[in-house]
Amino acid sequence: MVETKSKTKKDMIKDEVSYLSQCPECKSDLVIYDSKRGENICGNCGLVIDHHIPDTKRGDRRAFTAEEKRKRERTGSPISVLLPDMGLSTVIDSKAKMSQRMRRVIKWNSRMTWNKRNLLIATTEIKRIGSNLNLPLRVKELAAKIYRKAFAKKLLRGRSIKAMVAASLYFACRKEKVPRTLKELVSETTSDPRDIRRCYRILIKELSLRVPAMDPAMLIPKYATELGLSLIVEKAATEILTKFRKYITVSGKDPKGLVAAALYLASQELNQPKSQSKIAKTIGVTEVTLRSRYKEFKKLLKKMK
Repeated sequence: MVETKSKTKKDMIKDEVSYLSQCPECKSDLVIYDSKRGENICGNCGLVIDHHIPDTKRGDRRAFTAEEKRKRERTGSPISVLLPDMGLSTVIDSKAKMSQRMRRVIKWNSRMTWNKRNLLIATTEIKRIGSNLNLPLRVKELAAKIYRKAFAKKLLRGRSIKAMVAASLYFACRKEKVPRTLKELVSETTSDPRDIRRCYRILIKELSLRVPAMDPAMLIPKYATELGLSLIVEKAATEILTKFRKYITVSGKDPKGLVAAALYLASQELNQPKSQSKIAKTIGVTEVTLRSRYKEFKKLLKKMK
């Protein structure tokens, strides 16, 4: 008879650790733990090594409703710049038994200071405009960070909160390369366009921000759809603008004027003509600007031929 030695407790622990850190199927060391599903998954072959792993980091008491779960949660909500207090404020339960002095502390803690009120208005406005214009979360967060810097530097004195919010969002859109024009932002706020431009220049100067160059080609799909132009015209207009930017600088020129001229030229060449007045009205430029950019495009194309 062959004697089999029983495994010691240490050997069993070693086997278990090696099993968790190595896939039994392909012997890969790339084992990923999915906390939401409670599974250990092989990153190489996709084998589910373990499932329904108990969560030892949370409390062992069960919660049957959303309220019970919220009360028994040991961790708070994540920090967000889109909240006035960034999610770090303290809330004191007013129903608990306490002294008169503690009640005074609660009273003063609940009163809103000017700083809180200002940031509450600003963050609410950023989320409202961002939702209306369908802006991604990264743009709204960057706008909130810029606004907070401006507020910390006391640039809001004598200036409108809404105008500064619109200026912050406009810079964030240009920085993150999201095609939104100043006209679209102005349509979502009650602030004067001149105030927004003034606030934008102040942000650039006082916060030492680098002005990101806006690529006019990013606006072509939006306006091509509004004008009912085909995908072929859209691609042709993009190619025209790309060629133009290679040989002539676009700094100082209105991006919308370049887009209008490129779409007009492409639609004419591909037999899908649109009138200058319709293109100019849809994009929001004058016919004079459209014609002057159109002439520049024609001269460049003639030289290239």
